[in-house]
Amino acid sequence: MSLIHTVFYFLVALALLIAVHEFGHFWVARKLGVKVLRFSLGFGPALLSWRKKPDSTEFTLAAIPLGGYVRMVDEREGPVDPADLPHAFNRQRLPIRFAVVAAGPIFNFLLAILLYWLVFMVGETGMRPVLGPVETGTFAAEAGFEAEDEILAVDGSLTPTWSLAIGRIFERIMDKEAVGVEVKTGDGGRAVRVLRIPSQLLNSPEILNNRLGLQPWEPELPPVVDRTEPGSPAEKAGLQSGDLLLSADGAALRSWRQWVDIVRAHPGQSVALVIERDGVHQPVDIRPDAVDSPEGRVGRIGAAARIPDSVRDAMQVEYRLGLLPALGAAVERTGDYAWLSLKMIGRMLIGKATVENLSGPISIAQYAGQSAALGAMHFIKFLALISVSLGVLNLLPVPVLDGGHLAFYAIEAVKGSPLSDKAQIRAQQVGLFILMALMGLAFLLDIQRLFS
Repeated sequence: MSLIHTVFYFLVALALLIAVHEFGHFWVARKLGVKVLRFSLGFGPALLSWRKKPDSTEFTLAAIPLGGYVRMVDEREGPVDPADLPHAFNRQRLPIRFAVVAAGPIFNFLLAILLYWLVFMVGETGMRPVLGPVETGTFAAEAGFEAEDEILAVDGSLTPTWSLAIGRIFERIMDKEAVGVEVKTGDGGRAVRVLRIPSQLLNSPEILNNRLGLQPWEPELPPVVDRTEPGSPAEKAGLQSGDLLLSADGAALRSWRQWVDIVRAHPGQSVALVIERDGVHQPVDIRPDAVDSPEGRVGRIGAAARIPDSVRDAMQVEYRLGLLPALGAAVERTGDYAWLSLKMIGRMLIGKATVENLSGPISIAQYAGQSAALGAMHFIKFLALISVSLGVLNLLPVPVLDGGHLAFYAIEAVKGSPLSDKAQIRAQQVGLFILMALMGLAFLLDIQRLFS
């Protein structure tokens, strides 16, 4: 995946999410009678600016695309024309100020609901959640899961695709230690398996994923190449769609899984491959890339197997909802992710979850590029998830964030008067320090992930 591709989709995601957030502040402020001087996407020098009339809102595209702001008439920020005083933000009643500030995060949640609503209505083609072999010693084995179990529901929520099933399981185990999973067994019966996860393992998602033991069923596929990734070892070696892999280092290949095992066992090492193309046997030398994985350093060549139509048809399922059910599911999904984000933040604050769960701009950019490469629906789901995270983050009671201002207003409502300017400035300085420290930590973690 090219750097240009990654940066482009990161900027697209950033611009959309910031625009929606700031539009929430702007729209509610205008509707409630507050005069808006500037609506800016980005910080720093203006690259483009436009206003309809000399006295109307100035819309600006600025040079630094890592945020945005809405500047309203406010006596605390400079002299105000006497004609504008009734429309100054600082002179508005407390409910109006509260609504204007809360509108940004609320619009992020509304965007997530809209995007998930679209995803559920358009639907997606997924793989049936049928389990492959369950390794002894994993939590799945302890819960009684067996090969060919098909996951039907998780804690009562239907899960017709593998991604929905695994996503729902991880959501629930972050919320409680015992999760009920309804399955259809290999002989056609029904059973409920109860996954029990020790709370200390929630600190490390990677370890939890390895110990969970839920792996998708894999059909016995013939060793035929379907496609190769651009720039991959498979493409560089000359492998093409339709190539039949006959042998590797002299050993006959009978299945794609056998070939995968050989590739993984040879990171950075040349493998002598014999293929059949158009009825002709050809030798091919291929050197798998060495990549890190939970099992250590393994080989990877960037090639996918050809799946017979009969297998594909048997394992694929179409999942979509009608207008109103999709809306209900979208609201539920947004609420679940918001609650999960809050729980994770809380666990990090009390030391029950590692700060490695933080993602900075580099990780988010990579996720943006990867999801866009997978297709429009994957990118839309990424946007929805990040929009939920942005809404939750901005509601945290940290001064300089929207949640910090809402906390000031809550104190004002209780004591009957606002905090002094000195107290608010001191709190904002502390909040800015906390925010910068978190951003620095997330950036350092991104750099660590990038080089590991």
